[in-house]
Amino acid sequence: MSEDEKTPAREVIADYAQAHFRYFRTADGTVYAQRKGHPVARPIRSQGTTGSHRQELMVGLFRDGRGVFNGTALKEALDLIEALALSEDVQPVHIRVAPGFDGATWLDLGRNDGQSVRIHPTGWDIAIPDPREVCWRRTQLTGELPLPVKDTDSKGIDLLLRLCNFATAETECLAIAWLLGCLEPSVPVPAPFLTGPQGAGKSTGGRMLVRVIEGMSGDLRRAPKDEENLIAAVAAGWVTALDNLSHMTPDLSDAMCCIVTGIENVKRALFTDGDVYRVGYRRPLLLTGIDVGVIRPDLAERLLPLRLERPKVRRTEAELWAEYAEALPVVLGSLLDLAVKVRAVKAETPTDLRMADFARLCAQLDAATGLGALTAYRASVDDLNDDVIEGDLLAQTVLKHADTIEPGGAQRMTSTEWLHCLSRLYSSDELRALPKGWPTTGKVLSDRLKRLQPTLAARGVLIDTGRTYEGRYLEMTRTTTPPPHEQEQAF
Repeated sequence: MSEDEKTPAREVIADYAQAHFRYFRTADGTVYAQRKGHPVARPIRSQGTTGSHRQELMVGLFRDGRGVFNGTALKEALDLIEALALSEDVQPVHIRVAPGFDGATWLDLGRNDGQSVRIHPTGWDIAIPDPREVCWRRTQLTGELPLPVKDTDSKGIDLLLRLCNFATAETECLAIAWLLGCLEPSVPVPAPFLTGPQGAGKSTGGRMLVRVIEGMSGDLRRAPKDEENLIAAVAAGWVTALDNLSHMTPDLSDAMCCIVTGIENVKRALFTDGDVYRVGYRRPLLLTGIDVGVIRPDLAERLLPLRLERPKVRRTEAELWAEYAEALPVVLGSLLDLAVKVRAVKAETPTDLRMADFARLCAQLDAATGLGALTAYRASVDDLNDDVIEGDLLAQTVLKHADTIEPGGAQRMTSTEWLHCLSRLYSSDELRALPKGWPTTGKVLSDRLKRLQPTLAARGVLIDTGRTYEGRYLEMTRTTTPPPHEQEQAF
């Protein structure tokens, strides 16, 4: 055959690729390759250590006897494939958990054969998802889960709770509710914060909860020093677990709020003049630590405190994790059984809690099992409000002033007048200096009170803003309904 009659290498590669792979793009324009009949998709430009499409294409060509091709031919073929894929329909890719057809939810087991769990209204089963229904994205953080055991009769939940050192039954039911929330791709869940005395097994308990969803390779990490690294770690996995927090900066606190409820990050694409790429993320988050100091009000609404106690009998790491690994298939099966049971019941959505989707999940769990998760969640939110108030002198001063207002009454002043009023109240003794961080202007005070609004409202004090022809004002109202913790004490 003459040189002119030979098929160019790039055409051989392109024909082979289109015969064995399906190519599509996501909403951000990234092109993915998916072997036909297999649910795992890889970016065609990826150079990751988990295996790139370029590598699997080279291996396929070699094993099928098509030959070994140089880098130039591969690049030209992939350039053509990428250009053709941009005209294909948009399809999302998912990490670990994904919505399916007809109200089903999929859980990626991280297996090479693509077997996944399909949770549907009548039960759950193990299957390989249709590539047009679910496309999985794998990273180094995607661990392998064991095949779950069916018909466990809740035995796995009991095994998990026995291995963890949760202090109360209320804490146990909140941990179960959080695990159920991790199986919901569209439900924001508050971040469990495992606390307790030194030696209570907070890190071990955190690993056990994470590994139910992420497999035995799931682990805790130190909090990154900057938001960019935190976002990169969060976007590459499903559950993000940060260990041994002792201090929380305002930037880290704001980043955690975004992780829990979801946000999109836009950055300039490398080696371009004006192109950008978008990274949207909302992930389950887990934290451990003895004490992180002052908690900001917006983060407090997104936390789920889980208290642990010191175990009475100590065990070696090898014994503990060997028992856990043996129990994990049963634990996962029991969690899936419970997820089906919980989704089958209907419950009203509580309208007074910030994380309304998680509150409804707690209500469904109560309707299915009678555990009392919603009551425990309300109590945890109330405790966190107390923590916020105890760490904020301005909030304490506002509540002290509110005690002088009759129930149902209101008081209106400008922000500057409120600043003088609250400052005088705090410094009733002229020798008492204002604390560091105290508002210095009416604008700063107004901003601080806006941030404290949910916490103060939980204690029966409403802060409202408005404007008249004379200017802007702040209005403080004391409600006639007692705060939740006072209602509970009344009983």
